[in-house]
Parts: sequence; C-alpha cells; structure tokens
Amino acid sequence: MQLPNLLASKNGRLTAFFLLYVTEGIPLGFAATAVATRLRRLDVGPAEIGAFIASFYLPWAFKWAFGPLVDVFSSDRFGRRRAWILGTQVLMALTLLSTVMLDLPQQLGLFTIILLFHNTFGAMQDVAIDALACSTLQDDERGLANGMMFAGAMIGSMVGGSGVLFLSGVTGFQPTFFFVTACILAVTVFVVWPMKEAPGPARAAVVGSRLAQAGREMRVFAVDSFRSFLGSPGAFGGLLFALLPAGAMCLGLALQSNLAVELGMDDDQVAALGVWSSILNAGFCVLGGYLSDRFGRRRTLFIYLALMSVPVFYLMNELSRFGWIMPVSVTAENRPPVPAALVTALWISTLAYAVFQGLMYGTRSAIMMDVTNPAVAATQFTAYMALMNLAISYSATWQGIAIEAWGYPTTMMVDGILGLACLLVLPWLRRSGAPNGGEAGSGHAAIPTDFADALGPNRARRLATGLGLLCLAWVPYNHWSEAFGAAKPIMGTLFTVIFIASALFLLAGHAVLGDTGGRIAQIGAWTAPLLILMYARYFLDRLAGWLLPAGVDAASFVAVAQNVMLAIAVLAGVLLLRLGTQPWKQLDAALG
Repeated sequence: MQLPNLLASKNGRLTAFFLLYVTEGIPLGFAATAVATRLRRLDVGPAEIGAFIASFYLPWAFKWAFGPLVDVFSSDRFGRRRAWILGTQVLMALTLLSTVMLDLPQQLGLFTIILLFHNTFGAMQDVAIDALACSTLQDDERGLANGMMFAGAMIGSMVGGSGVLFLSGVTGFQPTFFFVTACILAVTVFVVWPMKEAPGPARAAVVGSRLAQAGREMRVFAVDSFRSFLGSPGAFGGLLFALLPAGAMCLGLALQSNLAVELGMDDDQVAALGVWSSILNAGFCVLGGYLSDRFGRRRTLFIYLALMSVPVFYLMNELSRFGWIMPVSVTAENRPPVPAALVTALWISTLAYAVFQGLMYGTRSAIMMDVTNPAVAATQFTAYMALMNLAISYSATWQGIAIEAWGYPTTMMVDGILGLACLLVLPWLRRSGAPNGGEAGSGHAAIPTDFADALGPNRARRLATGLGLLCLAWVPYNHWSEAFGAAKPIMGTLFTVIFIASALFLLAGHAVLGDTGGRIAQIGAWTAPLLILMYARYFLDRLAGWLLPAGVDAASFVAVAQNVMLAIAVLAGVLLLRLGTQPWKQLDAALG
C-alpha cells in the first residue's frame, strides 16, 4: 500500500505539520515531566533537576544558527527540507536509545549530555519543519496551521510526559525509552518518508566550496536579521519581549512536577494531571489564536499573560497557608502529612494555568509574526523563538536554585511578578504602519517601510551602550558576589545571558558595519567567542583538578583565569560603548 503525500492537499498539510510538531513535543515532555518526576523520586534535588531541564532547552535558544546550514546543505533529490527532517528524526531516535542502559541518578551527567545532543537534533528538525511550512502552506491556511502546530507540540508533550508515566507503571521506566523512540520513528515512516516536497527556487551558483557558501550565507543572515530587529519599534520590542519570561512560568516547568511528587502523588496521578493539562493547553492554544484575530492581538495577549499569574499566586497562598515552604525529601523520615486540600489546590492551579498558557501560546506566536519582516521571515521569526527558549532555560535554572534557597511560595511570588514585566513591552508590538508600503534595498533583503522607520541607528546605539554597561557591571559584581548569598547562582545566569547577547551583537555589528567599523568592530568580532567561553567560569575548579598532575597550582590557575575573564568583560564593555558612538549609517541606507 502506497502511503499518501500529505503535502498535496490542505487537510493533508494541516495533518502533516500537526504530527511533525508532535515529534517536537514528545522529547520535551519526556524530559520536563517524565524524567524530572523520575529524578525527584530518586531524591535528586530541585536545583539539579532545574539545571537538567535548562540544558535541555539550550539548543533551542541557538537554533537560529542552524538556518543557513539547512538552507545551503540540502538535497534537491530528497527534498531540501524533507531530507533534514528525515535525518534529524533518525538521529533523535538513536541518541535516545543510547541512554537506555544508563544508571540514574549516578550517570545523570552523561544522561544530560546525550539528551543535549538529542535535543540539538530536535532543534535542527524544528528549523527544517518551519522552513518547509513557510514554503508549503498557503496564505489562507497559515493561521489555523500555526494553532494546530502548537497544539501538536502540546499533545506530543503529553505523550512524552504523562503517556510515559502511565506506561512506566506497567513496564517500568527504562522500557519507556523504546516507546518514545517508536513514536518519533512512526512519524518518520508514515508522514515524512512519503512526502514529496516541491522543488525550491533555482539555486544561486556556488562560488568555491559549500562550506564557504555557508559562511557567506551566515554573514548575510546576521546582517539581515540585525537590520530587521532594529528596523521598527515592533521588531525591537519583540526582541525584548522574547527575552522576558512569557508570563509566570513556574507551573509549566519542573516546579509543578517537584510539588506533585512531594505531595504524595503517584506516577498515574501525575500522568493524569499532565494529560488533562495538555488537552486543555492544546485546545485553548487554537482558541487563543482565533480570539486574537477577532479582538486584537495586543489586547487579548495582555489579558492572557496577566491571567497566567493568577493560578501561581493562588497556589502560593495555599502552600503558605498549609506551611509547605521548603522542599521535602521523598525519602525523609517523619515527612509531614499532606493535606488533601493542598493536592486539590495543585490540580486547580495547574489546570487553570494550562488554560491561560494555551491562550497565550497561539496569540504570542501570531503577534511575533505580525512584527516580523516578511523579507527575512524565516531568520527573524526563528530568532524570536530561539530567544523565547533561552528565557525558558534561564527561568528553569533560577527557579530550581530559588526553591532550595527561598522555598516554594517566595519563588512563586517572584515568578508571578516577573511574569508581568512583559506587559510593559506589549504596546511596542505593532508595525510602524507607513502608508506607502514601499521597499528599499541595499544589497540585502528588502525591508518594507511598514516594518521600518528612521530610528534604527538610534536603537543600535542604545542597545550597544546598554550591553556595554552590563558587561562592565561584571567587575563590581565579581568583587561583591558573596554578598548575594543564595541569589549568587541566579545572578550568574543573568550575566551568562548578557555575555551571549553581547557576543551576538558584536558579531552582527561587525557584519553590518564592515570596513567602516574599523578596528573596534574587528576586535569586537574576535572578542565575541571569548564572551561565550566565559561560561567556563563554572568549571574552573574542575579544570584546575585536571591540571594538578602537571604540577599546576590549582589556586593560582583559578585566580589567573578569573582575572582573564574580568579583562574580557571589561574589553567587551569598552568595545560596546565605543560602538554606541558609531553613526550606524548602514542602517540609514537600509531604511532609506
């Protein structure tokens, strides 16, 4: 029997992209719900679980870097996007199967590394799926398709999370790895393999090697994305909006599964909670997008984001009322009795949160499309989504640390308040609305005037100055870091985000300014990788231990490395401040 090519009809396309997004949600649900629940039962602490979940989202924060690779290294014979989807799904299955024999929690480090590779292939798959959607979906079906895609991700998360927990009660936990792998491969065999992707536009002649061509496309990607991000208030506001938590987030991360275990819920009960949450989330995701079309994106999104804090504050109050403040080990003797009303409160808050988060997801995606320049839609929209995943990653990190330092209620209060900060950015998220709708080009992608105004150079200068001051703030923070106490790891996560953002700005700034940037821009491009390597500050003691057999004094090595990192932060800060004084005329040309 010949399987149908789902890309050949509207209903087929909607079904195909729904199922493809199911394969994206399965591994995320598996890690965030099933594995996190399993680790908590093994008495792994919330901070370690939070770090595990954060590492799982990191590849999604940098998936924009895969775009030029997917575009350049592709096959016309097997389909430019289809070939990447096939390959990455097979690699996702293989990496997952390789973890079956690992012993948790003893080999949690190796398990995390393998799943990091697994999720890197998942992020590559996402880029290829989005690119296929952009080139395949018709204009009048993109809205519904977008809602169904996010609903598919929710259903996949339910299968990988709650489905695995249900199954583990029958088969044990280890065999569920085969179940998750089979789900991914089923979509590969029955959906992706029969696809017949339409040929893409004729390729430009490749000058030199494909690798050199990829490098050139990466540079064009950086320049066009930089211009698009700074071209209008909506696009620039979208950058900040994507970096901020999208409402209160704790009930969608490991905090909820940690609490469920501590409150005595077994795997079937946790799974049932996850099933109903995912069903509500998926259904309201589609409804949220529909309502935003009728009543306006910013108005409805403001309401949805504000409502996400309500169930968080409700559960916070109930935890305080019953005195459930700090994490309680599942193996501790004389554990306090769990009030039935507290379990009920967890159910109520989790289901209410699923409704409001679902409404938010579909609408947030739509509003980000509204402010995305269609000339560079794939790159700009992918970058927004990547930054949103970075926000999830750092939120999971700080919340895991905060739970152990402050307890559940305080962590939830901070999360609920921080989640409201993005409301301040919402007024910016609109097109500039220039009446003529014309376009202007400068050797790169044209930027329509309703996605651009004359303030791009000012935004570049302000962004450079702000990042420069934040990099320089590393010096006083490093000197007084011990005064932050339990909040020190949270501040470390904040500076990691600052260093990565500064590195990306320096790289893109060099590409945009070109020769006019002079030595400042050139030195900035060389400094950018050093800023990314600042993440090695977390491993200095381990590196020093490796060097002990060579006769290197550990304390001296750590001291020297810390001074070098201080110098890198100062250098980056000075370079960014200098870039803040540049005229950025290239942006004038792009907008003019």
